[in-house]
Amino acid sequence: MPGENLSRDEARERAALLSVDGYDVSLDLRSAVGDDAGAGPRTFRSVTTIRFRCAEPGAASFADLIAPAVTAVSLNGKDLDPGAVFDGTRIQLEDLAAENELVVDAQCAYSRTGEGMHRFVDPEDGEVYLYTQYEPADSRRVFANFEQPDLKAPFRAEVKAPEGWTVWSNGVGELTDGVWKFAETKPISTYITAFLAGPYHYVTDSYSRTFDDGTTLEIPLGAMCRKGLAPHFDADDVFLITKQGLDFFHDHFDYPYPFGKYDQAFVPEYNLGAMENPGLVTFREEYIFRGKVTQASYSGRANTILHEMAHMWFGDLVTMEWWDDLWLKESFADFMGAFALVGATRFTDGWITFANRRKAWAYRADQLPSTHPVTADIRDLQDAKLNFDGITYAKGASVLKQLVAYAGQDAFLEGARRYFKRNAYGNTRLGDLLSVLEETSGRDMTSWARSWLQTAGVNSLTPQVVLDVEGGRIAELTVLQEAAESHPELRPHRVAVGLYRMEGDRLVRYERAEVDVDGPRTVVVELAGADAPELVLVNDDDLTYCKTRFDATSLDTLRDRLGALTDPMARALCWSALWNMTRDALLLAPDFIDLVMRFGRRETDIGVLQMLHAWANSALVDYSPPWWRETGAKLLAHVALRDLRDAEPGSEHQLAWARFYASVASAPEELALLQALLDGTEQIEGLVVDQELRWAFLEPLAAHGAADEAAVAAELARDDTASGKRHQVRCLAARPSAAVKAQAWAQVVESDTLSNALVEATIAGFVQPSQRELLAPYTEKYFAAIERVWAERSIQIGVDVVRGLFPSYPAADDAQATLDATDAWLTSHEEAVPALRRLVLEARDDLARALRAQAADNEGRGAQG
Repeated sequence: MPGENLSRDEARERAALLSVDGYDVSLDLRSAVGDDAGAGPRTFRSVTTIRFRCAEPGAASFADLIAPAVTAVSLNGKDLDPGAVFDGTRIQLEDLAAENELVVDAQCAYSRTGEGMHRFVDPEDGEVYLYTQYEPADSRRVFANFEQPDLKAPFRAEVKAPEGWTVWSNGVGELTDGVWKFAETKPISTYITAFLAGPYHYVTDSYSRTFDDGTTLEIPLGAMCRKGLAPHFDADDVFLITKQGLDFFHDHFDYPYPFGKYDQAFVPEYNLGAMENPGLVTFREEYIFRGKVTQASYSGRANTILHEMAHMWFGDLVTMEWWDDLWLKESFADFMGAFALVGATRFTDGWITFANRRKAWAYRADQLPSTHPVTADIRDLQDAKLNFDGITYAKGASVLKQLVAYAGQDAFLEGARRYFKRNAYGNTRLGDLLSVLEETSGRDMTSWARSWLQTAGVNSLTPQVVLDVEGGRIAELTVLQEAAESHPELRPHRVAVGLYRMEGDRLVRYERAEVDVDGPRTVVVELAGADAPELVLVNDDDLTYCKTRFDATSLDTLRDRLGALTDPMARALCWSALWNMTRDALLLAPDFIDLVMRFGRRETDIGVLQMLHAWANSALVDYSPPWWRETGAKLLAHVALRDLRDAEPGSEHQLAWARFYASVASAPEELALLQALLDGTEQIEGLVVDQELRWAFLEPLAAHGAADEAAVAAELARDDTASGKRHQVRCLAARPSAAVKAQAWAQVVESDTLSNALVEATIAGFVQPSQRELLAPYTEKYFAAIERVWAERSIQIGVDVVRGLFPSYPAADDAQATLDATDAWLTSHEEAVPALRRLVLEARDDLARALRAQAADNEGRGAQG
């Protein structure tokens, strides 16, 4: 809609003109219950009073609001004609005074896409649940405001809700005469204001902290979820991590938690992992585990809790001025999440997960054509939406880990403390942070930032070893640094170089040197004269952000003895490096799969093992040549079943192998075993086939035609819940039928009746790598539809459709034609919305990368029929 996509220039102009003194928001949510009335959207009343100042009396500006209707608008006591000043996204404000009061009475729409005020009806019991999600700019779907991060203001709210409901917001609330009234907040940005309403299951606790000066901080804690999930809700563990995190951040930040209470809500149909609304953090409810999961899942949840908590300081207390500096909150929260996880909780292996899983996201994003510096060029809100990516989060966090190595941990944390105190409740840019870090570290942060924050791309570091004449010692060890042609920046890296050799049946480190790598070639003088290594690991301990490469001897060692590497961090780094080589077509996909088949069973870290399973699956369906895929699937299924049966009964490794087996099973006998495990006619000692595992077994049965609609319906009858409904929709769309695919396509692309969660489930079921021939007709339909979908649907649904339905799995004979069709669309749509083009460019790059890997395999082995 016109005006919905706010530009950076508009935001800067408005921030220079306006200062906001406060928001009073009154919502009437009683319309959330009851039957749908009429053909239009279900709406609620929203009345907003905004008090603001104008630096140039007489000037004009605008307020933001996305709503079906505005009933009344008044500015400084004068009634305005809503039809004249409101265009569906903006309210035009003329002849502003030095001090102003704007009152807007609107009918706002409930959402089914997870944006604005999301309304969810639980199919299990018919209960209605509401929650808000705004980032980057959807609070304007709930109340009129100035929707940009640097126009902060105190926020006060009141809500009328159906009888029996509880309502939460950022401030403490109480029910008075039938109205929920909430305490005024400190100045915060509009995108982190929040509401939650409904018959949520609510558990309480408290946190207390006495500081060195004798003052005591008391924080009420709360945690909530749908009533249907209450039997599975382990709130005690959520509170344990919360208290450990609050202690950790108070110890390190020296700034008391500034937002009063601390509620954490686990909500349905959530688009994100979580959101840092101060005092009311929201999470996707999948963090409440309905069945048995591995410790990696609990570690992931703890990391997310700590990530959002770090935002209370990095993001909520001190906020970026505009989305260019999104990294000032997300990179820091990502780093601090792992830092606190290791330093404060039982998950002391958090940096291993970070090195293996989180950084894989960054490495992929940084090699796409859409890569960007950590400090990005964000022209508008659509740019901002897409920049919640692996660079802003995981690369930025990796860069901060490098910064800690560069500046020193004490100097880094002291810089953070000064940053909070100087900028509390304000907005900052890059330079504000760099200035305090220069003070505390004595280092030149300008050149460091230029290399690490203001350039894109990932460097490769490769060891080069020259031995003495006898071959028993290192004469010279050099680290070679390379960069891609498209992003040629060579960066300074603080790295640890580790030397490993076999001692008995163990591959262990016997020498380590920490050095500064700078330029194309760095000699590691500290390791001259050391015994000749069997493996050189140039980013040992994962201090920097780079693609690690190996010399020939090291690669041969890993091929033969990767499982003998005893240190879990070193092992995780080697696996990550080998995966990057596979994606770069330097290691053939079948060879990577072979490594997983031989050494995966020896992986002790459950998170790394599950990542290996995901990578092996991707190596099979994306990077292996078509003629080898059936063979590869049989090999993986055989090994998965072997390791499933060999795993300790009841262990998390057994569960991981069971899920992996289901993901690769395709042959009749493999599917028969899954069916027997579902029926109970066959059992594997210690393996409990709970409801979540049942759905994991049923989907491949449906996808390969071994389970029909009746079987899926029977499973839904066992699990007639919101979670069960999502699984059912996914299984139904996965069936190998042209009619099924046509129906799924129509439900997602031609209709907007499905909620965001069911759109996601339908797309996941529709796109099956084993059904390439069935999906072939949709390539042309995809390119014919995406521009219309992007224009007509919300940005979240648009992203889901454009990204999820791209023809990533073309049939062997159609692969090049699919690439050509993509290029033709890009050529003919050079003026298309930049965010839409970015999504297509990214998908095109993934497909081209896959085809290069397949071609490398054919060249290396010779095509086989």
